[in-house]
Amino acid sequence: MCGGFTCSKNALTALNILYILVAFILIGVAVYGRASAVVTNLPIVGGILACGVFLILISILGLIGAIKHHQVLLFFYMLILFLLFLVQFSIACACLAFNAEQQHQLAEQGWNTVASDIKHKVQKMFDCCEIDHNLNDISIPSSTPVPQDKCETSCCNGGCPCQSCMKKLQSTINYAFNLCGGIGLFFSFTEFLGVWLTVRYRNQKDPRANPSAFL
Repeated sequence: MCGGFTCSKNALTALNILYILVAFILIGVAVYGRASAVVTNLPIVGGILACGVFLILISILGLIGAIKHHQVLLFFYMLILFLLFLVQFSIACACLAFNAEQQHQLAEQGWNTVASDIKHKVQKMFDCCEIDHNLNDISIPSSTPVPQDKCETSCCNGGCPCQSCMKKLQSTINYAFNLCGGIGLFFSFTEFLGVWLTVRYRNQKDPRANPSAFL
């Protein structure tokens, strides 16, 4: 019957190995989210990245505690994992709750802080002009000089309708938030499972250990 000491030990060990894989998934998703947004300031997505890095360290602590049935390590592992669950759950919910207006504000903040060469790169990549300008969706005569720090794309120089970069980046930013929030929320519940399993395993007695050594 599964539920004894050996079963709980193996389950907790396997769960911590799974956490290491989950941590790499969270890190990969967060890095992709930050890279896909290019210039936008996404501190919440960075929080998912931090949770992934922290989860790797916690998983190593949990593996040692599970293998040795170390009461102190298991206690701190259980406590820190529960706090990590709360943080990751909150960040994931915040990612999913961000609306278009709030995403727009973050995009403007990020645009104002990045270097000019990155702005030029984004404008060339998405064929857009500025993050949110007054020349949105209008034709710019080819004879009109365009400042190099403003725009140097084909749409600005060719007289064709030139959209703001925010319109081009909106779907990418929204996808980054939804991806990080959805994956972070899904895997946060596995951490709550780990807390429950640790409480159960910690209160079980190792049949091979000295009875006086059990705390």
